[in-house]
Amino acid sequence: MCYGHRRSVSPDSFAQSRARRTENENVLVVEDLRGRLAETEARLARARAREAELSRRLEEMKRFVSVMEILETYLKRRFREQQEHLVHLFSSLPQK
Repeated sequence: MCYGHRRSVSPDSFAQSRARRTENENVLVVEDLRGRLAETEARLARARAREAELSRRLEEMKRFVSVMEILETYLKRRFREQQEHLVHLFSSLPQK
């Protein structure tokens, strides 16, 4: 049995151990950053899709408002014409 036998620890072995730990930490950091980047890219894609949908809906609403304005103008004109027609009819009636 080798009771008293101790492996000698050199400064080089500490440096190698530390380098492996640093390398492992770097790998973990890189993996974490890649994961976060993927999440950010996914959020960005969702935000762009949402923006595109909102833009489409805005354009649709603008068209709707334009149609409503055209309709309002037409109805106001027809209302004035009907009023003028009634005024003309009532003014042409013989008075008693």
